[in-house]
Amino acid sequence: MATMLEGRRQTQPRSSPSGRETSLWSSGFGMKLEAITPFLGKYRPFVGRCCQTCTPKSWESLFHRSITDLGFCSVILVKEENTRFRGWLVRRLCYFLWSLEQHIPLCQDAPQKIEESTGVQNLLSGRVPGGAGEGQAPDLVKKEVQRILGHIQASPRPFLVRLFSWALLRFLNCLFLNVQLHKGQMKMVQKAAQAGSPLVLLSTHKTLLDGILLPFMLLSQGLGVLRVAWDSRACSPALRVLLRKLGGLFLPPEANLSLDSSEGLLARAVVQAASAPLGLWTGALAVLRSLWSHWGCSRRICSRVHLAQPFSLQEYIVSARSCWGGRQTLEQLLQPIVLGQCTAVPDTEKEQEWTPITGPLLALKEEDQLLVRRLSCHVLSASVGSAAVMSTAIMATLLLFKHQKLLGEFSWLTEEILLRGFDVGFSGQLRSLLKHSLSLLRAHVALLHIRQGDLLVVPRPGPGLTQLARLSAELLPVFLSEAVGACAVRGLLAGRVPPQGPWELQGILLLSQNELYRQILLLMHLLPQDLLLLKPCQSSYCYCQEVLDRLIQCGLLVAEETPGSRSACDTGRQRLSRKLLWKPSGDFTDSDSDDFEEAEGRYFRLSQQSHCPDFFLFLCRLLSPLLKAFAQAAAFLHQGQLPDTESGYTEQLFQFLQATAQEEGIFECADPKLAISAIWTFRDLGVLQQMPSPAGPRLHLSPTFASRENQQRLEQFIRQFICS
Repeated sequence: MATMLEGRRQTQPRSSPSGRETSLWSSGFGMKLEAITPFLGKYRPFVGRCCQTCTPKSWESLFHRSITDLGFCSVILVKEENTRFRGWLVRRLCYFLWSLEQHIPLCQDAPQKIEESTGVQNLLSGRVPGGAGEGQAPDLVKKEVQRILGHIQASPRPFLVRLFSWALLRFLNCLFLNVQLHKGQMKMVQKAAQAGSPLVLLSTHKTLLDGILLPFMLLSQGLGVLRVAWDSRACSPALRVLLRKLGGLFLPPEANLSLDSSEGLLARAVVQAASAPLGLWTGALAVLRSLWSHWGCSRRICSRVHLAQPFSLQEYIVSARSCWGGRQTLEQLLQPIVLGQCTAVPDTEKEQEWTPITGPLLALKEEDQLLVRRLSCHVLSASVGSAAVMSTAIMATLLLFKHQKLLGEFSWLTEEILLRGFDVGFSGQLRSLLKHSLSLLRAHVALLHIRQGDLLVVPRPGPGLTQLARLSAELLPVFLSEAVGACAVRGLLAGRVPPQGPWELQGILLLSQNELYRQILLLMHLLPQDLLLLKPCQSSYCYCQEVLDRLIQCGLLVAEETPGSRSACDTGRQRLSRKLLWKPSGDFTDSDSDDFEEAEGRYFRLSQQSHCPDFFLFLCRLLSPLLKAFAQAAAFLHQGQLPDTESGYTEQLFQFLQATAQEEGIFECADPKLAISAIWTFRDLGVLQQMPSPAGPRLHLSPTFASRENQQRLEQFIRQFICS
C-alpha cells in the first residue's frame, strides 16, 4: 500500500516500459491545478440550509441574500477598530478594553419566573402526582424548588465574565493563528436572535475545544452570555460555584431518576422552566489537559467554526406533525428478508430509536418523544452538511484506497466535493497543501525517498490505518448517495457474476430499475440512521430515485432500451391527463408506489468508460469499514459471552475486531465506534434483545438467531454489499 508523491516539476512526462505514464503531472490536468481554490467559478458553495419541506418560512426569511459575497473573519482578532477608543495605548490594551465593552445581559427575575411557571405551579398546588397535594407541605416543595434552582444556575457576575473573556482571548491567541467564521452564517444567526425568541444552540462536538470556543465566539459577536449546560460530575464543587457565576447551568442528578420518583418529577419541572439559550460544555478540565498535552509545545494552528441556518422550532412542530405516516421497526422490515421468509420489502418507512433514552426524554409524551427524535435527525443532517471537508480527510482517503497519483487525484477529489455542494476548508498551492497534509498525518504514514525528488508515501499498518479510516469517513456524507448505490449494485451482482470477475463481464448484465430499488431499500434499512442522515420528511422511495439519479449523473449507470419497450425519452405518447408525472417529496400516500410499477421495463448497464471501475471501487470502499464491522459482528455471535451489559459486550466485540484485524491485516474495522454501531443495529434488528435485571439492563441473544444457520444468513446478507 504505497503512493508516489513527486517532489520536482516535470516538463515532459516519463513513460514506463509498459507504456503507462508514471509522472504525477501526466493525469491530463496540466499546470492549471497548481493552485487549489474553494470556489466553483465565482462563488463558493453555501452549506447548512434548513429543511425547505418542514420549515419553508425559515428557509426563505432567515437566509442572507448576499451570503455568497461575504467572506470570513477571525473572531480572536481584536484590534483598535473593535473598540470605541483610538491611540497607541489603546493598541496595547485593546483586549482589555474590548472585554469591558461586551454587553452582559442580566435576568434578575429568573427565579420568580421559574416558580410561576405552569409545571412548577401544578406541583405546588398538587394537581399532578408527586406534588404538594400528596402529603407534602407547599412551603417544603417551594424550598425544594429553590434548592434545585440554586443547584442549576446563578446570576452571571459581569466582572467575572469580562475577566474570563479577556483571559480566554489571550489564551486563544496563543493557541490559534486564527479562528475563522463565515460572516454570512453569523448574519443569519444574528437575524434569528433579533426576532426576540429564545435561541437554542446545538453542537456536534468535533473537538473538546468546542466547550470553550463556541461561547466565546457568540459573546464576541454580540449575542450576549451563553447559558451553558454542564455535567455536574465533570468538576469539583468549588469549580461549579465559579462556573455558575460565569453562566453555567448544572443539571440536577434528580432529573435522571425514574418517572415515578417525586424528586425526579420536581427536578424535571424546574429544568423545563429554567430553559434559556442553551449550549453544551462538557469536560473543561479534560479540554485543558488535552491542550497541554497536544498543543502546549507545538506550533499554533488554525480553526474554523461552522453555523448552519437557524429555523423556527414552532414552525417545525406544526409542519412535522402534519406529515407523519405509519412506520415500522427495523426488525419488522428486515428480519423476515434476512431469514429468507419473504422477498418483498414492505412499503413503509423505518423508525429507528437511536436517540439516547434519558429521564427528561421519558417524561415527555410518546408523540413528543417521536418529535424530539425526528428533530434530532434534521439537526444532525444540517450540522454534518455545514461542516467543511479538510485536506487531511482527502489525503487519508487517497492513501487508504491506494491511489497512485496524489497531485492529480487530490485536485480531482476536491473538485468532486465542490460539485456536490459541499465546502472545503483549505486553499493554496497544491504542493504546499499536500506537504502540509502529510505533515499532519506524519504519525500515521511513512515517507520514503526512492529517487531524486520522488517520495513514496506508505501508510503505517495497525492503528495508523484505523486513524486514516476515521479521517476518510468525513468524505462519506459527500458521496453517500453514490456509495449506497454502488454497494447496492454490488449486492445485485453478487449472485450473478464472480466477485473478482472483470468489469466488462459485469457490464453485460442488465439491471432492472425495480431490482435496484429493492437493493437500495435493503441497504438503507441496514445502515444506521445517524450515518444515513435521511430526513424524516423524505420518503425512502424518493431517496431511492435520488440514488439512482446520482449513479446516472456520475456515469456509472447507462440506460438500456430493451426491444419493444418505450424509450425513456419518449414522452409524446404518455397520457398526461390520466396521471401526474411528479409528486411532492413529502407525499407519504400509498400512491407513491404506482409510479414504480411503470419502471418494470426500465433497465440499466454498468458503464464501460475507463474511469468507472476505479470510481465504483472507490465508492464501495467508503462504506466498507462499517459493513465489514457488521459482518464480523455477525460472525462473532456464536463466540460472544451473553448475557452481558451493553458496555461489556461492546468490549468483547471490539477485542474480536482487533484480533481479526491482526490476522487479516484489515485495521479499518478495528474501531470502538463501529462496534457500538453494530450492537445498536443488531438490537434494532432483533438479533440482540435487552432485558431488565437487578444489576441493570443486559443484552441477550435472540432465540431466532441462536441457531448457527440464521447467524450465517445474517452474515451472508451483510457481505453481499461488500466489494472486496
